[in-house]
Amino acid sequence: MKFSKKLAMAAVAALALVGTAACSNGNKNSSSSSEKIPSKITKKTTVVFWNSMTGVQQTTLKQLTKDFEKKNPKITIKLENQGAYNDLQAKINSTLQSPNNLPTITQAYPGWLWNAAQNKMLVDLTPYINNKNVGWGSAKASDITPDLLDGAKIKGTQYGIPFNKSIETLTYNKTMFEKYGIKKVPSTWEEFKDVAETIYKKSNHKVVGAGFDSLSNYYTIGMKDEGVNFSDKINFSGATSKKVINYYADGIKKGYFRTAGSEHYLSGPFANQKVAMFVGTSAGEGFVKQGVGNKFTYDVAPRPGKYTLQQGTDIYMFNHASAEQKAAAFKYIKFLVSQSSQLKWANATGYIPVNEKTIKSKAYKANKSIKLPAKLQDAMKHLYSVPVAKNSNAAYQQLDSIQQNIYAAAEKGQNINSQIEAGKQKFDAAWKQ
Repeated sequence: MKFSKKLAMAAVAALALVGTAACSNGNKNSSSSSEKIPSKITKKTTVVFWNSMTGVQQTTLKQLTKDFEKKNPKITIKLENQGAYNDLQAKINSTLQSPNNLPTITQAYPGWLWNAAQNKMLVDLTPYINNKNVGWGSAKASDITPDLLDGAKIKGTQYGIPFNKSIETLTYNKTMFEKYGIKKVPSTWEEFKDVAETIYKKSNHKVVGAGFDSLSNYYTIGMKDEGVNFSDKINFSGATSKKVINYYADGIKKGYFRTAGSEHYLSGPFANQKVAMFVGTSAGEGFVKQGVGNKFTYDVAPRPGKYTLQQGTDIYMFNHASAEQKAAAFKYIKFLVSQSSQLKWANATGYIPVNEKTIKSKAYKANKSIKLPAKLQDAMKHLYSVPVAKNSNAAYQQLDSIQQNIYAAAEKGQNINSQIEAGKQKFDAAWKQ
């Protein structure tokens, strides 16, 4: 950036009475509220988008991007795949030390960008949302599910827009339910346990009743259903925490529950009729359908309990970009979350639509290739997202290995209290990194 342009931008910021925040490299970047948002993109502008999409997700993203570029010939979207989520997170973290090397926009979980937000390196997207030229005029007019939009905030600021999202749902063997006289799909924790135990006993211990794919999600939602939000205030060895842990551990000891273990996902054992039902990501239904084939009839239902966890990444914008790049990037984001784009995206990938008009549309509900569309509105009644706070992402990720150790001990019939105490130390340490 030329020196004269820096002066001009600084002058605009001063007139708007909005200070600019220094980034870690000493340069100053203007916030979105301190510069005029271009109403049109009048010159060729390139937007760099870091992502982690593979397979059909990548193919669909490329097609949607081509569709956008045809409608916006002045804008070029440069898709740069960074590998798996952990690779993308690592790339972002390392590049935050050199902000000018960051992309225009990136997929990310909000917890990854806590420090970036603290250092004023992200763009507050509220002015873009409220701008009628590049945005919608208001958040409500965006038609994005409010809970998903809230989940993309960091410390109350709308830094992200939800994109590839999923929720946890219950997948169950409908044929097996009928065989063993199960007439009601479980909707509470108690019903879930009773059905799992019934099937385990009636199958002469040949079929495990149920399990949860994600141990981190199981604990987080288990605590939320008990009225406890995910935070550093959780007492991992306290009574409420032990209640949640013991619910799963007792079932494992008695044989009617299991974890995914080395198989990572329960869709495989489910397809082989070794597990009667499981709680997992809605985005995995395609794998379930492929695995089940014509062996039996499966179905999906809302996750037992009141809450379900919304997962998947949002799209965030970095402050180093020019005004034209920011406006062009937001126009692209707006296109990706539009009703028609979300219909193509959801039908092709299995992710849930973030656009409420898409969810309610006949076109989405008419998709008979998967079971979810007809059940999605009910499944999304009470969404919860991991609160974004310092080290919340690290603590959440630590939960998986902590619980693996606990439930491994339970499977062996051992007393799990020592593992819970060891888990408390690791959990508390993760919050203090």
